[in-house]
This record gives sequence, C-alpha cells and structure tokens, in this order.
Amino acid sequence: MKILFLSRYQDSLQRGAESFVYELSSRLKEKYKVDIFKGRESDSLTKILDGKYDIVVSLNGGLQSLKASVGRIVGRYKLIIVGEAGIGRIAIWNTAVVQPDVFVAVTDYMAEWVKRWAWNSRVVKINNGVDLNKFTPTGQKINIGLPRPIFLSVGALVWYKRHERVIRAVREIRDGSVLIVGKGPEQKKLEQLGKELLGMRFKIAEFDYEDMPKVYRACDLFSLPSWDREAFGIVYLEALASGLGVVAPDDSSRREIVGEAGLFTDVENPAAYAQTLEKALKIDWSGKVKTQAEKFSWEKITKNYEKLMLDMIKG
Repeated sequence: MKILFLSRYQDSLQRGAESFVYELSSRLKEKYKVDIFKGRESDSLTKILDGKYDIVVSLNGGLQSLKASVGRIVGRYKLIIVGEAGIGRIAIWNTAVVQPDVFVAVTDYMAEWVKRWAWNSRVVKINNGVDLNKFTPTGQKINIGLPRPIFLSVGALVWYKRHERVIRAVREIRDGSVLIVGKGPEQKKLEQLGKELLGMRFKIAEFDYEDMPKVYRACDLFSLPSWDREAFGIVYLEALASGLGVVAPDDSSRREIVGEAGLFTDVENPAAYAQTLEKALKIDWSGKVKTQAEKFSWEKITKNYEKLMLDMIKG
C-alpha cells in the first residue's frame, strides 16, 4: 500500500493536525510506503498523480482537498479527509463539495454533525492519539521559573484557543501561575493581558515538540479553554499521559476525550473556572489519567487507520 499525506503546514506549525500526521505516518511507515507533501507541494495535483498512490489523506480544505478529489478520476486512488479543522465551513466544504471516499471524524459529536453534509461520503469516527512512550509522568522536567502551582495551556496563539480565559480565571486565585505554550498572532495581546492581570505569575514560551514531555511534567494542572468547535485537542491527551489532571470546557467532545480524568466547567465565567481549577488541584489524578490516556494510544489508532485503508483498497 502506498499512502500520501497532504499537510500544507507540516514542519512550519505545531498544531494538532501536524502532530497527527507526524505520529500516524511514522507508524504506517513501518509497513507501507508513506510520503508527506507540505507547502505548495501539497496543492500540486501533478505531484499527487505522479506518485501513483493507493490512498491520499488530505488535512486541509480549499483547493487542496478539491484537487485531491478531482485527481481520483485519473489517479484511481481513494481519498480520505480527516476532520482536523473541526466543524464549520471547512467541514461542510470537505464533505458536501469535495465528497471524499471517507471522512474521518475525530469525535462522536463531529461524526454526527458532518453526516448531514456527507451525502456521497462514508463517515467513520477514529479518535486522535498520544504517544504513551514519549509522554509519561516520570522523566526529566524543564525549569519553568514560575511560582507553583503552574496552570498549563498549550495551543496556537489564535483567538479560538481562548487562552485569555485561563489568565482571567487564575487572577481569581491567590497562588499559582499560568504558562502558555505556543506561537501565533495573538501573542502580543496575550502578553499584555497576562502582565496586567498576573504580573510575574505569567509566561508565554515556545518549545520544540520533542521537549514538550518535560514541560508537561513541570506543571501541576492542564487547561485549554478553547471554543466548542475545537476539532479534538491532542494536547489534552498529552497532558493526561504526562500525569496531569485536566480542567476543560463542558462540551460533549471534551467529555469524550477527558472522561473521568478531569473536571468540566463554564470557562467563560472566571469565578466558576477558578473554583474548578482549585478543586482539581486537590484531587489525586494519577490512576484516572493513565487509564484514560491508554484508550488513545497511537498504536490502537494506527491499527484503526490501517484497517480502514486496506478495506478501502479492497472495496
């Protein structure tokens, strides 16, 4: 089987979509021929057709997914689109217009949402995963240089990640600091808010993906208060696998991911959010986080994708 991933921002951004491609492709390479097209190459129909692939996996919408769809006429490959962009206009485009052979929803909620638009596409649910050998509770830690407890939020510094909500919540707590890990256009705005509300109890930092296990281990609790259209949030799994309890927005997707290994709250209410953070700090999460993270091992997820791809080729 010959597989191609189209990931426009691979190696230039460190988001869930790019982590997904890195982790899944590295495991599939153990048995199959796997290529990754990034940048302009990911939008080149000529390059896609030249590779004579059996399976093409598109991670981006727009012309990329449309070209990949049209290419099936000549290339005779099967097209998978993974819903890493979440629900909304891109998901509608990728189902109603592009009509892939299979649309992979990453949560139950997404699967039900896209079915109304997937008139000629099969919809399957396969969660994202986590590397349980890389993200572990024990091992080296990075010196964060912030007062404890440290509340960690990881994600691109873009408006829909809503990092400002955790800043406003921790202002309501007498002790504790906020570490936000990521980069993006909202950085200056978040830095100003963090310094204004938390002073020396706040920091934004950027780390290589390989160093992230050390970052998680150095913190006390994880919370990403992003909007309810968040596709999945691999960072929740990374935190769980690293031994951290989680405080998450109260929606069906986050409940599916976090399960009993965290608490859920109204992240738009700073007082309620702060109370939940303080409550979560008092709970011993060690057993529950391990059990929850093990449900999402990349080994299990890879087997699901392998079976899907082989069934598509046979069909």
